[in-house]
Amino acid sequence: MAILEQPYLDLISDILNKGHLKGDRTGTGTHSLFGYQMRFDLSKGFPLLTTKKVAFGLIKSELLWFLRGDTNIRFLLQHKNHIWDEWAFKRWVESSEYTGPDMSDFGQRALHDPAFKESYLSEKKVFCQRVLNEDGFAQKYGELGDVYGAQWRHWKTRDGQTIDQIQNVIDGIKQTPNSRRLIVTAWNPEDVPQSALPPCHNLFQFYVVDGKLSCQLYQRSADVFLGVPFNIASYALLVHLIAHETNLEVGEFVHTLGDAHIYNNHIEQVQEQLTRQPKNAPSIWLNPAKKSIFDFGMEDIKLQGYDPAPAIKAPVAV
Repeated sequence: MAILEQPYLDLISDILNKGHLKGDRTGTGTHSLFGYQMRFDLSKGFPLLTTKKVAFGLIKSELLWFLRGDTNIRFLLQHKNHIWDEWAFKRWVESSEYTGPDMSDFGQRALHDPAFKESYLSEKKVFCQRVLNEDGFAQKYGELGDVYGAQWRHWKTRDGQTIDQIQNVIDGIKQTPNSRRLIVTAWNPEDVPQSALPPCHNLFQFYVVDGKLSCQLYQRSADVFLGVPFNIASYALLVHLIAHETNLEVGEFVHTLGDAHIYNNHIEQVQEQLTRQPKNAPSIWLNPAKKSIFDFGMEDIKLQGYDPAPAIKAPVAV
């Protein structure tokens, strides 16, 4: 195995040294660069950061959620994954049915008001329990709209049909591996206004050469400290899964970023991360008995040889 995360550490350094100070939708403010590319050779290991612990179980369950075509957070909550809670919770507290304490601007207020944070966490805990235990409530308020699962597996056409982009791209890799149309897109301008969060990682393309499968992702908006480590590992895992089904070796994951930003309240965290020495990358085990990527469960994907530095916590900008 080899050290694979240096491109990510270089990205952090470049944003700190050259980034532009910008406002943003969340009101937090960012240091930002536009147009950046990282390359990871997946044949040399799995690019999960070692300079801070990244929760691989959350990455697995989120990717499996996408691949199921699911857009309801209930599946995630069943696997103790809370990374999409805030967007569903926002829909609940902004609805006419919500009668609890005022939760307006909860993301920012929780950062600065300890009493409010306690109330917010209590309300969110109740919300998650209701999504888990009440079918009607989950159907109405656990739903995020046409986010990744819907766009990947059930793209809606004007005539009322759906397109399974993931299955189509797998078929294309098997049947026409030299095609330049091995593309999946999540960005649909018609659906953006109704989405809880319009797709950040919005288009990816596969490339086959010398028996190896590579993938390039275009990500329009990149939360470099919290989101990008997940995105790198998630798409690396997707390449492994599709290579497994199509009987190919893994090649490169190429990560192209539009607005790559570090939130102003993540600066201390990334500075701490840069003081740490990266270690050899871990590896991935996939259950050889599973032939289709749609058959994989949590137990069929395992991380081997992962020895990271401790996690570094930071608030999510909603």
